[in-house]
Amino acid sequence: MKKKDNKILRRRKRKLTKRLQRKQCAQQARPVFRAQNIQYEMAERTRAIDCGGVGAFHMLAQKSGLIKAIDGSLHLLKRHLPYHESDHVLNLAYNTLSGGTCLDDIELHRNDESYMDALGAERIPDPTTEGDFSRRFTDSDVLALMEAVNAVRVKMWRARLSAKERSEAIIDVDGTIAQTTGECKEGMDISYKGVWGYHPLIVSLANTQEPLYMVNRPGNCTSHDGAAEWIERAVALVRQPFRGVYLRGDTDFSLTANFDRWTADGVRFAFGIDAMSNLVKMAEGFEEGRWRVLKRRQKHNSNGKARSRPDNVKEKIVVERGFTNIKLLKEHVAEFSYRPRKCKRTYRVIVLRKTLSVEKGQQLLFEDIRYFFYITNIEEFSPAGVVFFCNDRSNQENLIEQLKNGLNALRMPVGELVSNWAYMVMASLAWTLKAWFALQARTRKHRGELLRMGFRRFLNAIVRIPCQIVRSGRRIIYRILGYNEWTRTFLQTFHRIGKLRFA
Repeated sequence: MKKKDNKILRRRKRKLTKRLQRKQCAQQARPVFRAQNIQYEMAERTRAIDCGGVGAFHMLAQKSGLIKAIDGSLHLLKRHLPYHESDHVLNLAYNTLSGGTCLDDIELHRNDESYMDALGAERIPDPTTEGDFSRRFTDSDVLALMEAVNAVRVKMWRARLSAKERSEAIIDVDGTIAQTTGECKEGMDISYKGVWGYHPLIVSLANTQEPLYMVNRPGNCTSHDGAAEWIERAVALVRQPFRGVYLRGDTDFSLTANFDRWTADGVRFAFGIDAMSNLVKMAEGFEEGRWRVLKRRQKHNSNGKARSRPDNVKEKIVVERGFTNIKLLKEHVAEFSYRPRKCKRTYRVIVLRKTLSVEKGQQLLFEDIRYFFYITNIEEFSPAGVVFFCNDRSNQENLIEQLKNGLNALRMPVGELVSNWAYMVMASLAWTLKAWFALQARTRKHRGELLRMGFRRFLNAIVRIPCQIVRSGRRIIYRILGYNEWTRTFLQTFHRIGKLRFA
């Protein structure tokens, strides 16, 4: 960072801290919002954009080799008049990254000279052109795009993750329903929930919350349909920089036909498994001495102290109005060996027994016992450790929620199954760039905060920085006009991106 920037940041932080510090205020006769006689006028020379952070992400795409990788892998255009494949892909990604929620939002940037100048572009593709570009994709083209991004992803992991952080990779896999209100979209179907749309498969890396592979499928597909192929692609990908691989998923992904092969290949896994009658019968036959009490981990505040639980208002209302109420009384775990029908070897099965009380008002009706099963080949985890490991898969559900409602990457705006798949991959590239930006952060604390940050908060903290755009000689200068608590981190990270070099 420049000394001048450091000086300005310190001064702005000092002024802001002074302005916001707690003070005893006298009784005010007027509201705090006192602005009057507000006027607007057009600036004659000064031009600015509200998403000044986009320049840092374009620099990241350049320095990481992403642009070259996309152009080298995708060959959808016979002639470049004037756009290349990377222009289309990044145009969609930057639209999402700067807060756009649909294809039509590209038109706002296309009519903004300052935005185009900020990216050094004479013009950018319009929404109709982007829709046409999405329809050019075939299955192999979408795969080529994902592999191009993943090739850069591997370099990023090697450059920015320490040897300790690359000791093990945790791959999560899940499916989700992407609803569409259209009636003429090719490939759409009705799901088991009665929802019309698609059923994408998401394979992600839990370490950095990056989507490795995204596959669009008709809405009536089962969650595990075709999952084994994409899981094995993800395993081969993460094995390049990581030394160990773990797989994790719910009961739908307990693909027993693959367990022996994965185990022989050194892949460790932990999946939920359906509470089949034979498993429940075995668990019910256990002596009480085989069960161990499961102690849940306490949640802590940022200062390390255990978080106190607030009053449960909902439960009070349920009791007062005499509704049926199910409460958890205690949890126990046990384990046994089990050989699935499609396997030649036995595996550990962890059984979680939940004792529940079913009440109506304040009257106890009866106690209920429910069993949950997990199958694994991980020997070093305790039974409780396996349960906690599988429960941590909820982080992927947060990722899917961000892809659906944060980025709107699963919006399915085009008319065909494959073109919507292509759009999904291109729009989700915004989240990948967010993760790569976080990996460039100078401190581990800031890296962790940026990786965990929801997309909307990231958008407001890092991307929506008001900047004046100045073209000077061969330089494009983003002159920051605002300030927030993340501005220093943004500038420090951008400085590191400028030095990024891959072998």
